[in-house]
Amino acid sequence: MKNGVFFNGSGSIYNMSSVFDQNAVASLVMIYRSIICLLLVLISSSLFAQTDNSVSRKYNEENIRPVSLIMPAVVTAYGFAALKWDALKTFDGKVRKKVWFDNPHRLTHLDNYLQYSPGLAVYGLNAAGVKGRHNFRDRTIIYLVANGIMGITVLSLKKMIYAPRPDRSANDGFPSGHTSTAFVGAEFMRQEYRDRSAWYGVAGYTLGAGTGFLRVYNDKHWFSEVVTGAGIGILATKAAYALFPLIERKFRLRKNEMFSW
Repeated sequence: MKNGVFFNGSGSIYNMSSVFDQNAVASLVMIYRSIICLLLVLISSSLFAQTDNSVSRKYNEENIRPVSLIMPAVVTAYGFAALKWDALKTFDGKVRKKVWFDNPHRLTHLDNYLQYSPGLAVYGLNAAGVKGRHNFRDRTIIYLVANGIMGITVLSLKKMIYAPRPDRSANDGFPSGHTSTAFVGAEFMRQEYRDRSAWYGVAGYTLGAGTGFLRVYNDKHWFSEVVTGAGIGILATKAAYALFPLIERKFRLRKNEMFSW
């Protein structure tokens, strides 16, 4: 694509300003069918974790149960497998062909903002009086640690792995940083409100999946890069919650009323 014009595989030219809205809708449907599998897996994991927590509360609530790591580990591994496995590369190519060659559409910048929505929603809910598991100070520490772990992981992988983006704009496509950021916030929301309702987690994961959806829609990432980004984001947040008791003891944090909301 150059100067608003998109070239397809046969050499034909699409003028982006003349594309009908139904093409964009068709593209969205195609990506949705691909990414819905990821969304269902993650939502199922969220609901399972909520049910499991309600059955037994004898464990330290900050600790991570090994079973809760299975789903994010699997989706993270999917992207690494796609770097070498031709079958997964072919699937990535089919998704992009359907989206870009069969159904050209205008780009959107919504994903640049949507990635932050799950994390910000936690603070919005708390400000509105819907209290989560931690006070303002503690949840902010957890959220910053999670983003730090995610950021170091994503940036390191981008530097180590030569992965051209689908639109050839750069060679740092693996993994999707936008999607990782979104799923840090999504798991953050699930953790903070899991004792209230599993549906908070579902809402957060839906926003995260929407971000991944748009990264493919905008031709910035292959499907497998988005899947891996989601897994990294979830694992980073789980790690931050596991580390928080150690941080609390190390710095001898105490409850403070001014941070209670």
